[in-house]
Amino acid sequence: MLRFILDNFWNEDVWLPPNTTWEDLEPGPDKAVVYNDYRHLLWPLPLALVLIILRHVMEKYWFAPFGKSLGIKNTRPKKALNNSKLELAYQSSPKIKHKQFFLNKDEICALAKQLDMSERQVERWWRLRRSQDKPSTLVKFCENCWRCSFYLYNFSYGMFILWDKDWLWDIDQCYVGYPHQGLTSDIWWYYMISSAFYWSLTISQFWDVRRKDFWQMFVHHIATIALLSFSWVCNLHRIGTLVLLLHDCADIFLEAAKATKYANYQKLCDFLFAVFTILWILTRNLIYPFYIIWSTSVRAPMLLPMFPAYYIFNSLLCLLLALHMVWTWLIGQVAYKAISVGQMEGDIRSSSSELSDSSHQSNHSTPNRVKSKKET
Repeated sequence: MLRFILDNFWNEDVWLPPNTTWEDLEPGPDKAVVYNDYRHLLWPLPLALVLIILRHVMEKYWFAPFGKSLGIKNTRPKKALNNSKLELAYQSSPKIKHKQFFLNKDEICALAKQLDMSERQVERWWRLRRSQDKPSTLVKFCENCWRCSFYLYNFSYGMFILWDKDWLWDIDQCYVGYPHQGLTSDIWWYYMISSAFYWSLTISQFWDVRRKDFWQMFVHHIATIALLSFSWVCNLHRIGTLVLLLHDCADIFLEAAKATKYANYQKLCDFLFAVFTILWILTRNLIYPFYIIWSTSVRAPMLLPMFPAYYIFNSLLCLLLALHMVWTWLIGQVAYKAISVGQMEGDIRSSSSELSDSSHQSNHSTPNRVKSKKET
């Protein structure tokens, strides 16, 4: 049954151009070029584990000491007093499960009546308890340093290996001679390491700093892995390398801007944020749709016969574009606020959940503080 499902799923009429079989693309010493080996898609999984270990080592021995030297503290907030009833309510709260730590006025009143406590006692305990679950500034700084370092490495390596490739300068070369396009060892490593990184992000996302766009990022990582895997199996690695190179560029400045904000280098953060915004618009909103997707949608059908897998590949590219539009809206909001107040406020693109918590807390706790003063 499994063999039947696999044979039908990997149907040559779906995944390959007309008059092409899997045997034609199977690697071998008698072939004129080196073809991609679908079995190599397993390599990114152990490599992802290596990257997770490398990240842990670098954060502990490099980034954390560097952050402390910049004055970033790893302090934890004051602990809430032990209260079994409140702890049970805290752990069972659906908002906590979705990382929405704040409570509104009605919820505070309900808990106070249920536990025979004052609203101020419930609010204070809840505020202290939720603070214990938030990562310190140093943890967030180390996370951004790791991502910035990888994006810088991956973009530099991509530029280095693609500089002498003809398809970097003439995108039509991604389709000329397809699918009989040879694979070189440098492209192999570029694909494997990039895939491993996105696998590691998908895994570590569940214990990393929780962002407001958690599920958008999760879909982005899955779509990227699917794109890399499908393009590898279908021998579409040339267009795949261009997509990778384009996406790594702006993310270097995104993560650097976040790190400098945590280190309180506000002017440098504002400058990096401005560079990031320009690069984001240029790469994600201009080059990507009007060069990459235009090429795959318009030029590709002119240069090679279409087949179903190509439409799957193109749909995933369009899914990434849709995510770009969502993030562009978020970036626009941050940019507008930065221009209004004179500096970049909050997190960029994937705003941390504690930012909304703090604003929500101020909105709902202020009346309680005023009431308390009046009672006093």
